[in-house]
Parts: sequence; C-alpha cells; structure tokens
Amino acid sequence: MQAAGAGARAEQGLEQEPLRTIEDALPGRGSVTRHGSLVSDQWSGANQTYLVWFSGCGRLATATARQDSTMARYRGALPQAKGELMITDGGIETDLIFHRGFDLPLFAAFPLVADDSGREALRRYYEEYAGIARANRVGLVLESPTWRANPDWAPQLGYTLEELDSMNRAAIALMEDIRQRHDSAISPIVVSGCVGPRGDGYVDGATMSADEAEAYHARQIGVFAESDADITTAITMAYAQEAVGVARVAVAAGIPSAISFTVETDGRLPSGQPLGEAIAQVDDATGGAPAYFMINCAHPTHFAGALEPDAAWAKRIHGLRLNASTRSHAELDEAEELDEGNPEELGAQYRALRDALPAVSVLGGCCGTDQRHVATICSAWLAPAAG
Repeated sequence: MQAAGAGARAEQGLEQEPLRTIEDALPGRGSVTRHGSLVSDQWSGANQTYLVWFSGCGRLATATARQDSTMARYRGALPQAKGELMITDGGIETDLIFHRGFDLPLFAAFPLVADDSGREALRRYYEEYAGIARANRVGLVLESPTWRANPDWAPQLGYTLEELDSMNRAAIALMEDIRQRHDSAISPIVVSGCVGPRGDGYVDGATMSADEAEAYHARQIGVFAESDADITTAITMAYAQEAVGVARVAVAAGIPSAISFTVETDGRLPSGQPLGEAIAQVDDATGGAPAYFMINCAHPTHFAGALEPDAAWAKRIHGLRLNASTRSHAELDEAEELDEGNPEELGAQYRALRDALPAVSVLGGCCGTDQRHVATICSAWLAPAAG
C-alpha cells in the first residue's frame, strides 16, 4: 500500500522523491574490459532517479534523469516518430554471410566490431544505405549489429558479460562515427541500439514473464542508454511479455524504445497471438511507452490480410523490415541457399501497404534483402500514386 501511494503521487506529478541510483538494475556502468582492439573506458556523470508509475499494469519502476552528456542528438525528438520518412538497412546477417563471405556463428554480427577489418566491412555496409538515403533525400536509421549481443548468447560465442558490454559500446561508437560522416539536413541519421530476443526469434519457445524480460534486457539497454544511441529497437520479438519487459527497462534507463514483432504466415506472432492484440497488450502494460512498433522478418503477404487500417493498433506501426522470401520461418531455417526474392515485386508489395499502414515512416528489410531491395522499396514508397 505504501508503494502504491508513492506511485499515485508520482503519476499525479505532486511529488517525485529521489531514490537510489539504478546501477544495480542497469549494470555495465563501471570499467570496461579490454577485448581485442577495443579500448577501455570509464562511465562518468551523475544521474538522478525517480519513480515512474505504469498505470496500465499498476506497478512502479525507476527512471533516470540523465545529467551526463552524450551525442544522442535525436533522442528527445525522433524524426521518424514525427512522420519523417527514413530508411534502414536490409538483412545484415544474410548479406554479410552470402554476399560478403563472412562466417557468423549463431547469426551474430557484433563480433565484427572487435577488429579493424570487421569494422571496415560494417562501415562499408552501412555507408551504402547512407548513400541511398541521401540520394532519395530521406533519413536513415543506423541499426547497430547487436541483435545477438545479449547475455545468454555471449558465453556461446566466447564472451564474458564485461566483454559483451564493450562490444555493445563499440558498436554504437561505430554507428556514431558513420553518423558524423553522413548526417545532414536533408538526410538526418538516427542511431538505434538493436536488441534481439533472448531465445530464437522465430519460435515462441520458453517464454519469460514481463518482469523476467525486464531484468534480462536491462544490461544491454543500460549500455545503450549511456551511449550516443537515440533509441533502442527490439527486433524479432515473438511474444508480448518480452516486448513489455524491453519497453519498461527502456523507460527506466531514459531512452526511447521501438518494438518490432515478427509474424508467421497467418499474420500472428509465433506465440499464436494476433498482432493487434500484442501491440495493445504492450501499450496497456506500459502506458504506451514504446515510441512506435514495427513488423520484421515476415513477407508482406503473410500479414496484409490481418491489418485493420482504422484500428488504433495499426496506427502504432511506424516501421517495416520485411523478408524478400515468401517462405515461412521453418522453411527459411531449413534452406541452404539464400532466397532473395524479387526486389521490384517486393517494392510494389510495400507500396500496397501504404493505405493500411498510414503511419509507417521507417522502411528497411530483413532476411534475404540488401541495398538493392531497400533502394527499390524507398523509390516505390515515394512514387506518386497511380492514376
């Protein structure tokens, strides 16, 4: 009862009592261990922590008012959240494996930031998209290559948690370096810290409660919050509870979040939940905390028939990162060759979604897509309506 009373005061804006800092909840703020060619650093700056009341679920969380300085230039005013059209990259892992000759154990791209050759390959990859954005006079979301850089995957790839923190920081530092080279008034560049699922994003599998997900993702999102990232994006979320946890910890860390759900060929999440219900559940549980939602790792034909253009949840979808292939997740997992689909056809299918998803402002790709697909998607989206 005492906690509920404090939450009510915070919600009404009558009183905000400073609490302890949230270093325990958001680890990784201390020394950074050297790994490979990564340079050790120290976190500095004071933070003040306040109560936040999630009215949708009747719970308290802590949020940090940041007093340290970062170069997260768009964190307070995300262009894509205001409707400014932006592109993002395609399927980074499939591109690196099938087109650029990299071996990515467990589909993890983040280890490439550990050495000069890997960082240069990533730089070339992302700069291709910067060129597409500039040519079309649209913005760019640089999504960090950290989809697998979360705690359960680290030991499988040979990293300690401290080394994982360093890799996440180095990935955002690379994104910021690319931003500094290419950001402009006609093509603003937003840096996003990518969060992947704890398990296999293609299957529901063992699920966490929202509280467990909040605790699990706190470490990585805490690192992003202390970096130059403008937003953290959870990609390939297979069930709503994990997405709720991500959104909650992002609020606590003081960084905006975006939630990207994947769907099966029937337009439902791998958990079986309809997409609209999942979006509504996350919004209800977090007081609408995510800046927006996205759909990824599905083909347009998998969910087009499930969309409800007039529904509130459809207007919360601001981003699409779709597959080139019409195959199911199970079929893609078993495939030995890359299915690149048809870029022109995919562009037309994106365009056909405009009326059903009027709020979409981020266009990219997922498995099987590369710069050809994204360039075609962007051109198709910008083309004048026929007739």
